[in-house]
Amino acid sequence: MRRVFMTAVVLTLVLGGVVAVSSWAADEPMTKTQGDAILDELRQIKKLLERQPAAPAAAGPRADERVKVSLGSTPSIGRSDAPIVMVEFTDYQCPFCQRFHLSVFEELKKNYVDTGKIRYVSRDLPLPMHPNAMSAAVAARCAGEQNKDKFWEMRHRLIVNANQLGAEKYNALADELNLDRAEFQACLAKDKFKAQIEKDMTDAGLAGIGGTPSFVIGRIVGDGVEGVKVVGAQPFGVFDAKLKEALATR
Repeated sequence: MRRVFMTAVVLTLVLGGVVAVSSWAADEPMTKTQGDAILDELRQIKKLLERQPAAPAAAGPRADERVKVSLGSTPSIGRSDAPIVMVEFTDYQCPFCQRFHLSVFEELKKNYVDTGKIRYVSRDLPLPMHPNAMSAAVAARCAGEQNKDKFWEMRHRLIVNANQLGAEKYNALADELNLDRAEFQACLAKDKFKAQIEKDMTDAGLAGIGGTPSFVIGRIVGDGVEGVKVVGAQPFGVFDAKLKEALATR
């Protein structure tokens, strides 16, 4: 079972990477730095594939299938009673996540979050090829522990500085955000949020999500969000269409 699961995860990573590269190329030209980051990411995915033992063929998770996930434990933005919830599974060291954040997130926020149409939730999915992704996820939550708005400010800075993650950078960003340095460092040292992050990872796997960024767009049903899964750093138009469709569906 573990072989099949890991194969599905790697297939999802590949799918997310291909989708992101395709949409990236269609949206605007890549810089050399961005291109190098993408190539490095794909090399890491290739290494994961090569390390997987032979296993029976298994269908990978499909984009646009309907899934259900819980809201997780991080602060959300947008109205708590917004009709639609959008959940992102992110990795702070992932260049595709950075691409989405820099080219799409603010437009989504302006058109849907700030207008009260959606509630936006960020959940963590640190991938095995990214050594600093887990600690960055903890750093964001430690910032949010002091002030929930600081979670989103730290999140933004971590994603923007994806290639500089580490203890020194976390402390510098904490100072930029005027966090209590001693409290922040104590939180990092205790690895306080590891269990919550691992819960995010488990929930992602149960929903067939193994690559970042991945999203679930839908409505609150019981104790979670039920809706359509979207994989990869898609352009704004893709999310715009999915959100309009979700808002029109009762």
